[in-house]
Formats: sequence, C-alpha cells, structure tokens
Amino acid sequence: MQKQTGKSGGSGGGTPAKRGRPFGSTTGSGAAAAAAAAAVGDPGAPAALVGPSLQVLSALSALAIWQDSYVYFWLFSDQNNKRIVLALQSGLKSEILWALNALTVLSFKEKDDFRRDTTPLTKVPGLLDALLQVIDEWRDIAMPRDPLKPSRVRTLGANTTLSGFGQENMEKVYSDTGTASNDQSKTEESSVTKKRTASFWFDEDGLFNNDDEGRAERQQCAIAASNIIRNFSFMPENETIMVQHRHCLETVFQCLEDQNREDDELITNMLETLVNLAPVLDLRIFSSSKPSFIKMTEKGAVHAIMGMLSSSVKPWHCAAAELIGRLIINPDNESFLLPVIPQIYKRLVDLLSVPAYDAQAAAVSALYNVAEVNMDCRLKLASERWAVDRLLKIVKTPHPVPEVCRKTSMILESLVSEPQNRMHLLVHENTFAEILTTEGKYSDTFARILYELTARPSNKVTSGHAIWGNIN
Repeated sequence: MQKQTGKSGGSGGGTPAKRGRPFGSTTGSGAAAAAAAAAVGDPGAPAALVGPSLQVLSALSALAIWQDSYVYFWLFSDQNNKRIVLALQSGLKSEILWALNALTVLSFKEKDDFRRDTTPLTKVPGLLDALLQVIDEWRDIAMPRDPLKPSRVRTLGANTTLSGFGQENMEKVYSDTGTASNDQSKTEESSVTKKRTASFWFDEDGLFNNDDEGRAERQQCAIAASNIIRNFSFMPENETIMVQHRHCLETVFQCLEDQNREDDELITNMLETLVNLAPVLDLRIFSSSKPSFIKMTEKGAVHAIMGMLSSSVKPWHCAAAELIGRLIINPDNESFLLPVIPQIYKRLVDLLSVPAYDAQAAAVSALYNVAEVNMDCRLKLASERWAVDRLLKIVKTPHPVPEVCRKTSMILESLVSEPQNRMHLLVHENTFAEILTTEGKYSDTFARILYELTARPSNKVTSGHAIWGNIN
C-alpha cells in the first residue's frame, strides 16, 4: 500500500527533516492558498487535494494556515470546535479526511518553534478520544479476531449505510430481490454473488474486511491519526492530558506489542509519542481506578518496550533505549523496570558496539540514567561482559558528539565509586592513564577515576591485580 502520510509534492533540495518530523515536511510548493482552502473544506478547492487518498499538506502550506489567523480561529472557535470531533465520529470518508487534513496542519509544529497558536487538546473536548476511535476501528479490522470474543458492534458511521470507504456498491455485495425460478439460474447467481441481508454492512466480516481498497483507506486514516497524536505530544501543554488518558496509553502500548503485525509507520508514530511523554509518564496508571478499554498492565507495558528494544530496526531500538532512560528517571517506574535490568544492560551494551553513532548515543543516554538508580545497577553494569571495554572505546575513538563522550566518562566514574567494581576496572588502568594524558576534555574525570582505583585508603584494604602487579 502506498502511504502518503508525511509526504507532499514539492521541489527537492530542501533542508533535512528534524527528528520526529516526516521526511519531505521541510519542502513544498507554492500551493499554500489551495491547501488552506482544502483544510477548511472549501468546495472550490482543487480536486487534487480531495481525492480518495489522504493528502498531508506541506510545510509551506502549513505555514500559510498558521499565519492566517482567520482560518485558525474559525476552526477552533467556541462555536465550531466540535465540528472536527463530529467529523471524526461520523464514519464518512470525506468528513474524516477533512478533519485529519486540518488536524495534521494545525498540529504540525517544529521542535524549536514556539508559537502562540498551538493546538491544546483541552481546547477541543473529545478530540483525543475521536482520534483513538479511528485507530481502534482500523485495529479491529487488521488484527486477527478472537473466536471466543463476541462480535463487536460498530459505532463509527453506524447510522449510515454507505460510508464512502472502498468500492461500495450494494447491488454487487448483496441483493434483496427474489430468487430465480429454476435451479440453473440459482446456481449461476450464487456463483456470481452471495445473497446477504442489509446487516452485512455492519458485521465484522462484512464490508471493510472484504474490500481491499476500504482496508487500505482505513489504514491510511489510522496512520494519519497516529501522526496527529505524535504531533500533539511535542507540545508541552498537551503532556498532562495525554499521560492521564488511560485509553491513549493503552492504545499506544498495544500497538507496540503488535510490532510484527502492525504498520511500521504507525508503530514509529506511537513509539515517538511515548518518548516525548516518558519524562512525565507514570506506569501505575494501568493499575489505577480509571476506566480501562484495553487489557494492559505495567508488566505488559514493560514487555512491549523490551520488544522494541530487541528489534533489529534501528529507529525502533534507538527510540526504545531513549524511552527506558527517560522512564527510569521517575522513581515510581523503577519497580517495574528493575526486574528486567539484566536484559536491558545486555542489549544496551550490544548497541554500544553498533557502528551507527545514533545507536551508541541512545545506549549511552540510557545507561547514564540507569546507572544512577542504585548500587545494584552499577554492580550489574560493571560485571556485564564487554561493557567497560566498549564504554572506553567510545571515549578513545572518540564519538563525534562531545556530550556522548562526557556522559560515558561520567558512567565510568559512577562505576568506580563502588568498591566491589574495583576488580573489573583495574584491568583497564593503563587505558585510563592513556586517556588522562591524551584527552584533555575529560582529563579531570579520568584523574578522579584513577584516584578512586589506586589512591584511596579505603580501597587499599582489598587486594587486586593491576597492570603493574599486585596491589595490597
């Protein structure tokens, strides 16, 4: 399926897209006026923007709408702020596409862009639930059904016989006309089409599961909705409502659980949403008294994160490493992550050996926070095979980002602060001395490391084998 979310027509040669922004978002054409007209549902808009496939507007078009205060305040004024929510809940393709296009433009915000006309979720009640409903509808279609689970009653577009998704033709799908008079005509008719009642349109085995084009369009809508939720997570004013919305978090973690079956772009959007919300996320929400829509527990959430960390897809395991480093900052999340600390260390140490610099940076960032949790974490990291070797290699190479080298030095300093780690670190004493004399930026840190290893009186009680022989 050709996915058009995050892509728009335009001339090449633009600046690279920032992290968290779809590729192609920093380029565009001069069709800003047409894009603005399409975003507000102008019937005179060009047909290229209202076709059967989802259109996401370019950065220039988004900028034009941001600068047009009339368009913005028309969409989110007190009189019209329910229109987008009702459009998403209508189940009609034209209405859903209009709402998704408008929200994509209004939620698009560069990471360093501080503008007044942002889109706080609290200003549009029910908007987050409506977006999640679009994603849930697609997941009900795409994911295999439980044979023991009763049929789910459709709510999205339940009042309309034809929603506009796919090749909907009632004459080709079911017929209420009388049957033929002879057996031969009955056989020929049954070979062409099977008679069905009108309720076929609303069954789970009906329209959307049998129509490939309808499924593809539903999938595009779900991806666009996840992209909008990801955009909302970049805005600090939306963090509180999103981390306290249990249905939102349950949907995000369930998508991560189904990484082998779900769309890659949808998974990426959900994972980046979690990374943005991680500093204020409390996993105890899954055991709170808030109503639950999906069966998700703290253990299941951690299992989904570990699945992303062990993935072979570089953007996924890098984002998962960054997510773990941000989650464990909150002391309330420690009890859920500590049982899997050995697996986390093993995978993070493996990422240190990956040639990609961004994977190394993500692993160092996570280790920097995890090593500060307690003494047991520092002991386990020092005893992990190749951990100290690979940390030293990052400083010696060195890594092109100075902050990564600084954090690596701080990790080694925190490890040497535990007397039980002395045996693991003394074998690298010669390397510490080499970095001390060659790397001026980190000489102070490695001077303290050597002092901890050889000069402190409390350490001389323990016998250890260093490069130059026994130290008593």
